[in-house]
Amino acid sequence: QITTKELGTVMRSLGQNPSESELQDMINEVDADNNGTIDFPEFLTMMARKMKDTDSEEEIREAFKVFDRDNNGFISAAELRHVMTSIGEKLTDDEVDEMIREA
Repeated sequence: QITTKELGTVMRSLGQNPSESELQDMINEVDADNNGTIDFPEFLTMMARKMKDTDSEEEIREAFKVFDRDNNGFISAAELRHVMTSIGEKLTDDEVDEMIREA
């Protein structure tokens, strides 16, 4: 689950500076179960919409670089786990593996 605070941290790391209300709006748009946070499928929906709304391929590349720490062009389970943990998301190995499989 991702909260507005965690979403803000990620957005700022990508060079964005959304307000608290903008973050809440982003979550509300994709929060299918209305629990105030977004799960991974909801996060994917939000990112797909955001990418469709922007023509900035560079922003997408920068976001990818945040995850791809060894710059090999792939996001490994370890890299995904590192980023998610650094924003306060505690995931089990199975959850990380599931995220990689879904991607």
